[in-house]
Amino acid sequence: MSKRALTVTREQSFPEWYQEAVRDGDMAEQSPVRGCMIIKPWGWGVWERVQAELDQRIKDTGHENCYFPLFIPMSFIAKEAEHVEGFAKEMAVVTHHRLKNEGGKLVLDPDAKLEEPLIVRPTSETIIGDAFQRWIKSYRDLPLLINQWANVVRWEMRTRLFLRTTEFLWQEGHTAHADRDDAMAETLKMLEVYREFAENVLAMPVIAGEKPANERFPGADNTYSIEAMMQDGKALQAGTSHYLGTHFAKAQNIQFQNQDGKLTHCHTTSWGVSTRLIGGVIMSHGDDDGLRLPPKIAPRQIVIVPMLRDKPEDAELKSYCAELEVELKAQGLRVLVDLKPIKSAEKRWNWVRRGAPVIVEVGGRDAAGGNVTFMRRDRLRDGDKVVSQTQSRAEFVAGARTLLEAIQDALFAEAKERLESNIVTHVRSFADIESHFGVAAGDDDAGEFKGWAGVMWAKPEGAALDAIAEQLKALKLTIRNAPLVQPPLDGQCCVFSGEPAREYVLIGRSY
Repeated sequence: MSKRALTVTREQSFPEWYQEAVRDGDMAEQSPVRGCMIIKPWGWGVWERVQAELDQRIKDTGHENCYFPLFIPMSFIAKEAEHVEGFAKEMAVVTHHRLKNEGGKLVLDPDAKLEEPLIVRPTSETIIGDAFQRWIKSYRDLPLLINQWANVVRWEMRTRLFLRTTEFLWQEGHTAHADRDDAMAETLKMLEVYREFAENVLAMPVIAGEKPANERFPGADNTYSIEAMMQDGKALQAGTSHYLGTHFAKAQNIQFQNQDGKLTHCHTTSWGVSTRLIGGVIMSHGDDDGLRLPPKIAPRQIVIVPMLRDKPEDAELKSYCAELEVELKAQGLRVLVDLKPIKSAEKRWNWVRRGAPVIVEVGGRDAAGGNVTFMRRDRLRDGDKVVSQTQSRAEFVAGARTLLEAIQDALFAEAKERLESNIVTHVRSFADIESHFGVAAGDDDAGEFKGWAGVMWAKPEGAALDAIAEQLKALKLTIRNAPLVQPPLDGQCCVFSGEPAREYVLIGRSY
């Protein structure tokens, strides 16, 4: 096999490949703070595109952006017992507001101890609920639909860039409604926004469905998710939407006067996606040469690399590339001419690893003949051979937008085929599950590609559900969700209990 741009292939070690793809793709790096990351300009450019595309969809569905504090009084969190229990082990707590110098060392000033500890935001239901109870007085104030783009902190024990970090970025939507039907409609509407966004912008096919009771957001009545299949067969929960019932409304006293003049509690929702989406894009589309970014989120959709030779004729070549850049930008495309003083071949492979959708190389002969030579990052190779195409400049410019659309569609089609062809549905018993997945090795990342299993179950709760969760945990499996689009039950039985089936669910290993 010919040399690839990365030193580790996906087949050799998917986790190591991922780390190298993130690093050599110039996306992010570890920070001096354990578990946190520095998002580099190329990675931040991807996040900016994610924000821009999703923010517009959020606004188009009637929501307004706002911002709430990073710090939350501990008493707010403590009002909702189930919520506290769900996040207690992950909370970072501020107890002092000042340091002092003792013998040349900085120590906590005991006189600066806070009267009430502050929680560094793990999620904002409680502090937003406190505002809602002031903002909402009448049915005329409903529905109240807000969103914020923010950072959150959850003290993770095992971290991985983008996928699971102590601090990460996200958007969190919070809404209040007059009744359950309206709140549930909102919950499912935002789930659909996420599904459409993941598939049409990230080119990442997902399955939307409801989480089982043991996987619900702490304090929620119902939790829904979109689940994506990565190239190692694992599931990535790419977004969630929660119907919170009246739990938080009662804890925060969020009430309104209805049309009959009676005070009643609001029904609330919350929903969010995070920088984890970027990890999903990398693991969905990357190859052994690095990243392959969908054009809709690539900071630079077309990168032009002039083949400079440090000679007088370079000026004419630069001028040719600058004119090409202007013509492409006139179509609203994101274009860069890379004039860094390094070897052209090195620049080309840098952009290959970064996943720029189209890489154009222009040499003296191209310029003289009015041509361009380019590579599609999604189809970089034919076998081991790197493939390039040459077109007239006019033809390339005229077809550039169509070319990018074709790349976007091709990445989605490839990932869609992988998802649909790797969900086994012949599983009829727990023994079949054990046979298909095998006993997992000690390392979460170990084992060959197994994909997911689609199975029938009786939808238990309580102790019966806990017992199933333990069975699956022994195989390092979880129930991902029950797809919204359900196949007919046809009298089938639960694979765990043998009871009549009530639902079809997806099972797999996950991140």
